[in-house]
Amino acid sequence: MRYEKMKLKVEGQKTGEAVLTMYLLDSVGEKPEGKRPIVIVVPGGGYGFCSEREGEPVAMKFLAMGCHACVLNYSVSPNRFPVALRELALAVATVREHAREWDGDPESILVCGFSAGGHLACSIGVFWNRPVAYEGIGRTGRDVRPDGVILCYPVITAGEHCHPGSFEALLGEEASLELRQAVSLEHHVTSQMPPVFLWHTITDDTVPVENSLLLAEAMKKNHVNFEMHLYPYGCHGLSLATKETAGGKDYLVEPGCQSWILLVQSWIEGRRYLQPSGN
Repeated sequence: MRYEKMKLKVEGQKTGEAVLTMYLLDSVGEKPEGKRPIVIVVPGGGYGFCSEREGEPVAMKFLAMGCHACVLNYSVSPNRFPVALRELALAVATVREHAREWDGDPESILVCGFSAGGHLACSIGVFWNRPVAYEGIGRTGRDVRPDGVILCYPVITAGEHCHPGSFEALLGEEASLELRQAVSLEHHVTSQMPPVFLWHTITDDTVPVENSLLLAEAMKKNHVNFEMHLYPYGCHGLSLATKETAGGKDYLVEPGCQSWILLVQSWIEGRRYLQPSGN
């Protein structure tokens, strides 16, 4: 396996820098049929930090599926929107540019986001064809469009069911209602959104399940291809919901939710993210 790191620089970064860590599988024996999908993992952390529990351990699971995997540690507060969005856009474009030399599939670039990282992953899925995503990074909308989006208990809405801390970190405490509406993603879904895999727990009391329900309603209305799974129990921030990602906290181990990664594997191997959205 090759292990590489790449710094990503975009306009507007105030502090820190985005780092894309790549885990690239070697071919053992006969090469697999076709090219490998490449998954960019986008950890959560309320736009205040990037959670280690939702980074490398998740990437290892995608490697076990036969995918290449990357982890994007993006710029957080005091950086403001759209810095992180453009970093993810640049990450998608960069991975696509190198896909063939890595024995990857440039038409199978997926992003997998958790919590606020889910907001970021959903943002590139929604805004990929708008200048806010690619302006200033020297790429086109087509370059930065992910082929599929995996959302794990995502922050979506800036409305009634929002996670206030994420939007304060993303926009600043004095953000206008107009700016909050601009990043409330359920209002911006179109039929051009890539296929989505989405899961959430009904008992999440940090980022309420209504975030995913509002997104699902908008995707259905706009004929977006999506697969959704709701689990009856589980708190926020589960990651893989195993001891491996619990950090010694028993409440982050939820056997009933551990199936999500297997369901994603089926979604990827079935290449359901390549199906037309029906528009």
